[in-house]
Amino acid sequence: MAEQEVKLMKGNEAIAHAAIRCGADGYFGYPITPQSEIIETLAALKPWETTGMVVLQAESEVASINMIYGGAGAGKRVLTSSSSPGVALMQEGISYMAGAELPGVFVNVQRGGPGLGTIQPSQSDYFQATRGGGNGDYNVIVLAPNSVQEMADFVDLAFELAFKYRNPAMILSDGVIGQMMEKVVLPPQKPRRTEEEIRKECPWASMGRTADRNPNIITSLELKPEIMEERNLHLQEKYRQIRENEVRFETQQCEDADYVIVSFGSAARIGEKAVELAREQGLKVGLFRPITLWPFPSKQLADLCKGKKGILVSEINAGQMVQDVRLAIDGALPVEHFGRLGGIVPDPEEIVNALKEKLVK
Repeated sequence: MAEQEVKLMKGNEAIAHAAIRCGADGYFGYPITPQSEIIETLAALKPWETTGMVVLQAESEVASINMIYGGAGAGKRVLTSSSSPGVALMQEGISYMAGAELPGVFVNVQRGGPGLGTIQPSQSDYFQATRGGGNGDYNVIVLAPNSVQEMADFVDLAFELAFKYRNPAMILSDGVIGQMMEKVVLPPQKPRRTEEEIRKECPWASMGRTADRNPNIITSLELKPEIMEERNLHLQEKYRQIRENEVRFETQQCEDADYVIVSFGSAARIGEKAVELAREQGLKVGLFRPITLWPFPSKQLADLCKGKKGILVSEINAGQMVQDVRLAIDGALPVEHFGRLGGIVPDPEEIVNALKEKLVK
């Protein structure tokens, strides 16, 4: 067995290294705090000299998403990254890609809003990611890492899911995970696919005229409502399959728990410590961490929480994921929310106190 390559790096840097190693064909993006290290690391590594990967700083987020649209339409493994206001500018392009059924990967290292807000961490883009921030009935596959290791691991996973379902996939991180430094095992280098392999794997791709065919047309436009309805019904069936097959989550100490903390991303790391503190105080508390925010692990959460006394949803926003939790639980037990705003990251003690005040009493 080959010796693992362990590095110490930021979460943003891990994204860049993993993109090269998983055989990405191109990155198109624009710098914005707190994710600028992604494009800075790619520029420093110069993968165009080693793997042939294209790295381009576009003139704006709108330009970068349209470059992703073009690359994905040719069957290429392409990605972009940004932070909250920049991802807002990309929503039209993401909706177009969902309508045209194109695979692409988007990294959002969240900061506080609304508007330009703050450069400090937040989780207030949950609705934007899971509800589809653009127009139309569509969904984006959303993965929420809570470590530098998962930042690296989820790049390849996001590409795998995006191409499996011909659907955009998002890595929804935040300023805590993007900027923190941890040890990470980087994936082995994959070879980039040849043009022949791309044609075989992506027969739908538009790669120009060949001797045996005209180029495929990539579009989300359809003027006949009957055909557009058929397309939408096809998309809804695809989303049903994703909900059935691709749910991911993690639990800690839930077997004997009376109360469950539900958190994602960096808030789940804080939730782990809160569980530890609560148990030291005699409270039986467990942690449920959704890894896929869409599809949300609704059934799994509902099954796990049968017989519990209550749920505290802890997230760094005003209360967004709590709505999905309440829908999953459907009134079977109390569900309360605790969150901090404005870029303030809560302490574990605050979560334990909120649990006592809102549920234990």
